[in-house]
Amino acid sequence: FKLFATTRVKRGPGANAPVSATVNDTKNIDIYSIFTVYILYYLNNFKKCLTINVIKEVDMATKILIIYYSSTGNTEKMAYFIKTGAEEEGVDVKVKEVEKAGLEDMLDADGIIIGSPTYYGTMAAPIKEFLDKSVAIHSKLDGKVGAAFSSSANIGGGNETTIIDILNALLIHGMVIQGDPSGGHYGVVSIGAPDSRVERECKRLGKRIAKLVKKLHF
Repeated sequence: FKLFATTRVKRGPGANAPVSATVNDTKNIDIYSIFTVYILYYLNNFKKCLTINVIKEVDMATKILIIYYSSTGNTEKMAYFIKTGAEEEGVDVKVKEVEKAGLEDMLDADGIIIGSPTYYGTMAAPIKEFLDKSVAIHSKLDGKVGAAFSSSANIGGGNETTIIDILNALLIHGMVIQGDPSGGHYGVVSIGAPDSRVERECKRLGKRIAKLVKKLHF
C-alpha cells in the first residue's frame, strides 16, 4: 500500500512556467516505513515498561531470614536444608549465624525462622540473648511469619520445649505461626546429625513458610 500526498510547488524565476504558475507534485510515501517507525516506538516503550516492572519485582521480592546457633554443625545443616526448600518457591533467603545477625535483618525480612540446639530443655544462650535484645523492635515484627527448628542428642531431649520457647517469643512480637499437620507439628527436630527424614522435613518447612509469606504479604 502507498499513501499519496499532493504538494503545490511555486516555480521560481527562470523556470519554464511563469512565476505565478503552480503545479501538482505527487510524492509516494511508503506506508511500511511509517509502520516500522510506529513498531519501533512501541517496542521502545514496552522495553521501558518491562524494565520498570522487573525492578519493582526485585524490590518487592519475598525475603526470608534464617537465624541459627550451632556448636556441632547439626543445626547449621538444618538451616541450609530449610533454605533450599524456601528457595524452591522463588523467595530471597538469607542464612545467618546468630552472632552475625542484627535486629535490622529481622525488620527487613517477611518471614523469620530461628533454629537452636537444645540446652537443658530450652534454646541456647546466644539465641536467648538475641531474642532478649529484640525488645528494642517490639511490635515492629507484627504480622511477619515465624517458625523454629531444633536439634538434640536424644529423643525426648527437649526439642519440642526448645521450639515452643522460641515460638513464644515470636508470638509476643505479634508474628504469625503456622503448625504442620504432618511431620514436625511445631517445627522440625533432629536427633543427632540430620538424616534423610530431617532433610525432607526441613525442606518442607522452608516451602511452607515461603508459601505462607507470599500469601499473606502479596
